[in-house]
Amino acid sequence: MSRRSYLSLPLFALAVTMPGGAFAQDSGVTPVGEETTADSSDEIVVTAARTILPPNALPLTIDVIDKKTLDQQIAISGSVTDAVATLTPSFSPTRQKLSGAGETLRGRSPLYAINGIPQSTPLRDGARDGFTIDGFFVDRVELIYGSNALQGIGGTGGIVNQVTVGAPKQDGISGRLLLQGSADNDFSKDGIGGKVAGLVQYKAGRFDATFGAAYDKRGVFYDGDGRRVGLNLTQGETQDSKTTSLFARLGYQVGETGRLDLIASRFELKGDGDYVAIPGNRLTGVPTSSVRGDPPGISAASRTESIALTYTDSALWGGNFVSQIFFNRSRDTFGGEIAPIATFQDPAIDPTLKLFDQSQNKSRKIGAKISYERAVPGFENLTLTAGLDALSDNTAQLLVATNRIWVPPSQFRSIAPFGQANLKLFDGALRLAGGVRWENVEIKVDDYHTLASTTFVACAPTLPPGTPCGPSTYGGVAVAGGKPKFNDLLVNGGVVLEPWTGIRAYASYAQGFTVPDIGRITRAISKPNQDIDTYVDIQPIVSNNREIGVEIKRGPLDASATYFWSSSDKGQLLIANPGGIFDVQRQRVEIQGLEINLGVRLPIDGLRVSAGYAHLDGRYDSSVVPDGKVDTDLDGTNISPDRLNLSASYAKGPLSALVQTQFYLSRSFQGRVRDPRNDFGGYTVTDASLRYETGIGALSLSVQNLFDKFYIDYSSDTRLPTDNLSYFAGRGRTFTLGWDYRF
Repeated sequence: MSRRSYLSLPLFALAVTMPGGAFAQDSGVTPVGEETTADSSDEIVVTAARTILPPNALPLTIDVIDKKTLDQQIAISGSVTDAVATLTPSFSPTRQKLSGAGETLRGRSPLYAINGIPQSTPLRDGARDGFTIDGFFVDRVELIYGSNALQGIGGTGGIVNQVTVGAPKQDGISGRLLLQGSADNDFSKDGIGGKVAGLVQYKAGRFDATFGAAYDKRGVFYDGDGRRVGLNLTQGETQDSKTTSLFARLGYQVGETGRLDLIASRFELKGDGDYVAIPGNRLTGVPTSSVRGDPPGISAASRTESIALTYTDSALWGGNFVSQIFFNRSRDTFGGEIAPIATFQDPAIDPTLKLFDQSQNKSRKIGAKISYERAVPGFENLTLTAGLDALSDNTAQLLVATNRIWVPPSQFRSIAPFGQANLKLFDGALRLAGGVRWENVEIKVDDYHTLASTTFVACAPTLPPGTPCGPSTYGGVAVAGGKPKFNDLLVNGGVVLEPWTGIRAYASYAQGFTVPDIGRITRAISKPNQDIDTYVDIQPIVSNNREIGVEIKRGPLDASATYFWSSSDKGQLLIANPGGIFDVQRQRVEIQGLEINLGVRLPIDGLRVSAGYAHLDGRYDSSVVPDGKVDTDLDGTNISPDRLNLSASYAKGPLSALVQTQFYLSRSFQGRVRDPRNDFGGYTVTDASLRYETGIGALSLSVQNLFDKFYIDYSSDTRLPTDNLSYFAGRGRTFTLGWDYRF
């Protein structure tokens, strides 16, 4: 759907009436000032759904963020991840850090992809998959909500597919130049940032080429009280950093319906390492801050490189053929400190337990996808799709200062054939859809030896009676590797009912599939003589998603409501150990939620108001010996808060404007395992944007946190209640001035 309400609208009819346009089958953008209406002949194709059927034919909750809206949100918040989180009520508020650990969609981890290429590192989740390409090169973002196996591994919470800029449409040279500058409320010297990005496209007959580069220098962030926002030196930061992003696309038209594309990208974000963190005080409400200093080791950084060769033919033997081979690799460097990273301590190396180390996650993927779709000859109302996916993922996590292995080299291999069917009845008033996917997985782990992992737990009066404290050592055991194999038949099915144009209802069931964070699990093994082949904790996660939804799209009204519930017998939870490192626990998880969205075009030409609400409730089995009964609320590390979004937008002629507010509602976590210090107090943030087309480019002014509200971010407020180095405030009022020129 073209995003015209600036909210997450789980609608099937993805053609809308917002200036800035829907995306037609050729991935083009409707020019600014034009409108795409429900009566337009252009069809939107959501590539992440792996079909050319219109989205209203699919029993899926789908949303598309168009280019105009995406650029507007990135100017406000700085990244694609922040844009998606702001616009989607059931998405967690971001941490405003490089790491997205704990950020969820519908209470489960989303799969980030670029042109369908998975960006995650599931064997050892580095949580950097939201920062693998600059948003300047992203044409639209496709959101598919809920568990499904459309893109293979991952996506138990949904799919966030970033579709890169398309091929030029006209012969000759065209392009785009973007200049931006940002500053905090007081225009502090160290808070100034800037971005420059350029894109050049060339087309000559059947051949076209696109090349682009973007450079982004971010200053430090300041909170609503004018204090520097604290740095997470271990997980990494977007503040006080530099980003370089490169993009290239070569295309060739084969015949009338075939096309060959080679797309490559490289993204690197490095921390400048100019500041060290100052502990805050959770008892007095003082957040973590920072001062100039020289942090130890190498600054946290992230680098991702990707290349893909795609061949498509929209009329091969009367059907649509899509094939892709890809290579993707990432290197995520984490910062290190002596005290908080006590897990790295080893008396055999340093008896004083003052050993410094830091880790680096390396991952490499090679994969292929192929699918063919066509209507059955003689029975055109039935459309069938068949395909095959193959993926090999190699991952290891190293300690770079002492040359130790923290997570052993691990390999994930998968071959998955799949088939889908879509039956159109009563001239489209009723559709039945369903399919199966056969996942065949092998996980290979070499023999390895866990770290000694000496930790220190302070003997504080707040600890429950009998809690052990002081230094302790676990791990340091030999583990036999193995090649456990898993296979599962994943099914999906649903019905779509559209008795009248613009009024739809649907119900669906879909299974999602992923592997748990193998790295967190294998590195935490402390039992001697463990064998990976029989270690139950590495069994894949199969999630079951059910949802029902209704939509009304008539005249000036867009409204929708979706209720969903999902479950997994062996889910994945992040639980902090005494050293502050999050380990994985495998327990039954049940989640349910409600999404309501409303958008209205007012009688004033160009003015629209909208609202979106999401309620989520998640519980898990917290029993020491699992009994299958969910008895404790998922905490803020594993589920997002309830949220209300309100926005008003205006677009007419050369002028467009937006005001949006997100209300993150307070929540207390109940159950057998509960720490009241992790309850969430809630907060409200308002943003604004103004843009004017001058004829020689567009000038824009964006303001994040318009009222300079001081707040503690959701992640900090709901986890690690005794860690004063992880008590971060959100970013205060921030201005971004931009000039966007297209030629």
